[in-house]
Amino acid sequence: MTHLPTSLDRRRLIETMIFAGGAAAFGVPAWGQTLTAGSGDAHRRDWQWLVGNWEVWHRRLKERLAGSDDWAEFGGRSACWLTLGGLGTIDDNILDLPGGEYRGFGIRAFDPATQRWAIWWVDGRNPVHIEPPVIGRFDGGEGVFTGRDTYKGQDIAVRFRWHEIHGPRPHWDQGFSTDGGKTWEINWRNYFTRTRATPAPLPLLAEEAPNARDFAFLVGSWKVRHRKLKTRLAGSRDWVDFDGTLVNWPVLGGRGNVGDNVMSFPGAPFRGVGIRALDPATGEWLSWWLDGRSPTAIAPPVRGGFKDGIGTFIGDDSFEGRPIKTRVLWSRITATSARWEQASSADGGQSWETNWISDFERTA
Repeated sequence: MTHLPTSLDRRRLIETMIFAGGAAAFGVPAWGQTLTAGSGDAHRRDWQWLVGNWEVWHRRLKERLAGSDDWAEFGGRSACWLTLGGLGTIDDNILDLPGGEYRGFGIRAFDPATQRWAIWWVDGRNPVHIEPPVIGRFDGGEGVFTGRDTYKGQDIAVRFRWHEIHGPRPHWDQGFSTDGGKTWEINWRNYFTRTRATPAPLPLLAEEAPNARDFAFLVGSWKVRHRKLKTRLAGSRDWVDFDGTLVNWPVLGGRGNVGDNVMSFPGAPFRGVGIRALDPATGEWLSWWLDGRSPTAIAPPVRGGFKDGIGTFIGDDSFEGRPIKTRVLWSRITATSARWEQASSADGGQSWETNWISDFERTA
């Protein structure tokens, strides 16, 4: 990736501040973002207790679904903060596996319609894939979340349980079932000890990977001026202008990042989370979007990278029931500003209609 020298200077400064002092170095109060007022949803505060930084002790079966009773034990660290005005969370994790350090992060979002949370996981060893969610909520101090996945080609049920969340050492377990939930093999247990009430980012990875710092320029807080086409793919020239904010922080040791967005759309403000991760096999980045108005699904990703200071990312999507392509461009990147543009194509990428332009101005 090629940036202006000011961008490179800012990038190095940001990385130094992360190592030196975490969130406080940015002066970014949104690390500890509070819940949006005015909602009576009973379970919207289910994850308030997890916000902050933690030391984590892990106990994991060496072989799952194999009748094994041979466990590995290792340490780790976790940082959790709120998104979506408190109706979502991100938790970044370092696991000191016996075979080497492992990174991963979790995404949670609350659906007011069902009073349930969805939890997705991004494995730093395979960050091009967001694992299927588990769904559930807390009752008292206990939380149960279930879903389906595959393990070594076998269809399984998956269960996450949280216990004693208001005690001095909350703990979590993961179970797999091959008989539809009649019986469960618990294969992983985590025990949490709080180290910090206000979350701070975990350390960046020391080693470099190609393009690993491409999005370092975006870390921090921004005010945003949006310009959105009222109607897409209809020949419209009628635009809506509105303001917004973004808070972006690194995950996966800098090989991923997550941005919490507030869109002050006239008459219908909303929030969303941008999720990005580097594919180390190709050097390309993937970028997903979680819309706070539809918190049960994460949109398909766009994929791409930077060349000569311009980032181009393209992916398949749908609009009003028909397949389209989506393109995202990042440009005009300096220490204090950037531009994002979204375009759609209904003809397989032969022509593009720009439908959203966002100009970013750094505030911290």
